Amino acid sequence: MTQYIEITPSAEEYLAELLEKQNVEGMAVRIFITQPGTKYAETCLAYCRPEEINPNDLLQSMEKLLVYVDALSTPYLEEAIIDFAKDRMGGQLTIKAPNAKMPKVNADSPLDQRINYLLYTEINPGLASHGGEVSLVEITEDLVAILKFGGGCQGCSAVEMTLKDGVEASLLAKIPELSGVRDETDHTVTENAYFK
Repeated sequence: MTQYIEITPSAEEYLAELLEKQNVEGMAVRIFITQPGTKYAETCLAYCRPEEINPNDLLQSMEKLLVYVDALSTPYLEEAIIDFAKDRMGGQLTIKAPNAKMPKVNADSPLDQRINYLLYTEINPGLASHGGEVSLVEITEDLVAILKFGGGCQGCSAVEMTLKDGVEASLLAKIPELSGVRDETDHTVTENAYFK
């Protein structure tokens, strides 16, 4: 059995019960990501009637249910887990897909993908606490990453320190072929700045 996504036994049981209540012969579950590889990515779980099966979907056949996985979403579903935690109110189904916004990368992945992966998984979560974010604009011929700060980072008086001590230090430590990092943001615009 090919397993594209980890579904815990409690989640499998819960989903099988939901499908049974639908009273549709051959009803399955479909997993897909909307806007995969972007900060707006959402992991979705839906009922899938036999006539709704996409021929490109990948079938994950389980003991109690059939799961169809959207083929285009599979790189973004790596390490994803669907779990069900029982509680007094019944319980809660959770889907954790750490690579939904950015597919997992390795040392052979293109430079821009490796930079974006670090920005989304390590750097932006820290900046988010200040309402900020940073994104890659381009990589110059001399391997300098041009970044754009937004949200609470734009116009922030501490942005130079954040760029040099935080973002640049992290990127250069993990991506040694980079020669540097530059900021293209206009910090004279201070409307949303976290620290003015």
